[in-house]
Amino acid sequence: MTHPEGIERFGYRQELRRTVGFADLVFYGLIFMVPIAPFGIFGSVFQAAHGMVALAYLVGMSAMIFTAWSYSQMVQAFPMAGSVYNYAGRGIKPPVGFLAGWSILLDYILVPSLLYVIASVAMNGIVSAVPVWAWLIGFLALNTVVNILGIKLTMGVTRLLLLGELIVLAIFLVVGINGLIEGRGEGFSWSAFYNSDTFTWSVGFGAASVAVLSFLGFDGISMLAEENKGDARQIGKAMAGALGLAGLLFVAQTWVAAMYIPAEKAASIISEGDADGVAFYDAAELAAGGKWLATLTLAATAIAWGFADSLVAQVATSRLLYAMSRDRQLPRFLSKVSVRHGVPSNSILLVAAVSLGVGLWAVVDADKIGDNIGTLSGLINFGAMIAFLALHVSVVWHYIGRKKSKRYFAHLVMPVIGFAILTAVVIHANIAAQIVGLIWLGLGVLVLITLYIMGRGPKLPAPISGDSPEPDKKPAFSGESA
Repeated sequence: MTHPEGIERFGYRQELRRTVGFADLVFYGLIFMVPIAPFGIFGSVFQAAHGMVALAYLVGMSAMIFTAWSYSQMVQAFPMAGSVYNYAGRGIKPPVGFLAGWSILLDYILVPSLLYVIASVAMNGIVSAVPVWAWLIGFLALNTVVNILGIKLTMGVTRLLLLGELIVLAIFLVVGINGLIEGRGEGFSWSAFYNSDTFTWSVGFGAASVAVLSFLGFDGISMLAEENKGDARQIGKAMAGALGLAGLLFVAQTWVAAMYIPAEKAASIISEGDADGVAFYDAAELAAGGKWLATLTLAATAIAWGFADSLVAQVATSRLLYAMSRDRQLPRFLSKVSVRHGVPSNSILLVAAVSLGVGLWAVVDADKIGDNIGTLSGLINFGAMIAFLALHVSVVWHYIGRKKSKRYFAHLVMPVIGFAILTAVVIHANIAAQIVGLIWLGLGVLVLITLYIMGRGPKLPAPISGDSPEPDKKPAFSGESA
């Protein structure tokens, strides 16, 4: 008897087009994380880390490495769109999957809005004649058109944008290091990694809760599991590659930038923050001995956040909505796939509508834009962290509890360490974000109860021929099989 393969063995039809290769996945993950992401939030991380900004990114990357490992294990078992929603739902129970999907939906549905706002503010700083709201609408309209036209075009566009970001970053690093050699800046120092006068564990994890925003997006690679041309192992490899490359770039650029922050300015940022979000650009100006590098990095930030990153964020969010909709846990119309372009067109349009509404709310009052950006950032981080915690639990539950795996390092030690690190990050997160995030989670519980009352409690199609690889095989995280 021939058993169905791919997602058909889980009771679904293959509707999305499998046109995405390994390189596409890595580029997608990198562009989602934005190699120059620290440009825009450098001051916020610097403040939270008391100057140890490179350390904050190292801690954040460490947390994400364990999370990427757990993703690589679960995508082997359930190679389909929906990410942690499917992993927790099938690895533990459907109601848990719903709440995990609901939690990460807070991240995904708000990410495009945050990106559009930051990019629009940056572009307004360059071309002030065009209002912030007009830039926001322009970015959003362009991205939506590209996404509607298909995943292949999206991947082609993101490659070009990624190349541009890497060129700008290379220019900054070369100019910055050369400036240090010539005597500009504060001189060579390791204080961005560790400062015994200000270090505490609370500071380290609190800063990581801010820095981790730059890493959110590597998990979006798993959303393309049903458009991936290779086997499921390719997803895990792409996650590891994208995460490692992004982490190295984040640490390098923040370390160099930190050496251009004068002591007096550093004290001011730590005590009062970076309200205008210009700390990195000020460092770039000092590194180059002129404004040209500051202007270049500012423009690159605007394009990267407003077009490149928000483009792929819209892709990932629409796939999550698509996955939850086809399981009847969101309105059915969101699972409609364009016959011509092979993409979930209704979900893409809904993401655009939400991004427009939230984005305009954030920029309508110019005096509150900074506060609104901080609110969105905190909510995005908190939603993602809760979903990642559920992911780690699903690895242990599925492999150790259900499959009786004997591979304790892969299926117990790694996810437990990841869970512990993320718990510390969540505990030290912004209090307001914790409160609103828990309110969102509570709302999800109410929705879940309502679904059961309506007789539409979360149910996932039963697998036709087994639901995961054998647990005694080696993992796929670094090229092995799960």
